[in-house]
Formats: sequence, structure tokens, C-alpha cells
Amino acid sequence: QVQLVESGGGLVQAGGSLRLSCAASGIMFIKFNAMGWYRQAPGKQRELVAVITSGGSTNYADSVKGRFTISRDNAKKTVYLQMNGLKPEDTAVYYCNVSPNFWGQGTQVTVSS
Repeated sequence: QVQLVESGGGLVQAGGSLRLSCAASGIMFIKFNAMGWYRQAPGKQRELVAVITSGGSTNYADSVKGRFTISRDNAKKTVYLQMNGLKPEDTAVYYCNVSPNFWGQGTQVTVSS
């Protein structure tokens, strides 16, 4: 059974930083899976934040380019999201995703102005 456990969310002031982690279990060879982060703000649809492919290529939403960095450690079966320069509009529940369609339970990120 695949499980994704996120951690690292919390409350931070605008301009601050947070690092999200998502540890996967139940996937034997995670190096073949794409891994990513999505977020959903109240009243809005879930949106892609960042994704990292099995080959290490990355893609970011325009709104977070230059501020967020996604990385992965296949040995630890973990994907990270380093978030710097946080803005109030980054406030959302952040979800980890592993291809083809595995999701974590979400972690709240709140940025105060």
C-alpha cells in the first residue's frame, strides 16, 4: 500500500521560508516516478506548484519560479519543496503527488502579511 506523508508546513511571516518534505512508502523503485507538489487555497482549484521527473527535470508554476525549489532523494524516497520569499498568496494546503496518481494528506502553509 502506497503512503505519502508530508511534513514541514506551518505559519510563517511574509518573506520567510519553509521546507516541505514528503516521504513515500510502498513504492519499490521510486526513481522511475515523477514527484510533485500541488496546492489548494480556499475556494480555488488545486494547482500544480512544482514537479520533478524521474530524470531530474523540473517544472514550476510561474507564480513560484525563482522562489521555490523542488528536489528529490530517491534513496530516502522523499521529495522536498524549499519555499523562500513566501507571500500571503502562497497560503494553501500543499499536497505531495507521486505518479501515476498517489497523493498525500496535505499540509497547511499559512503566510501572514
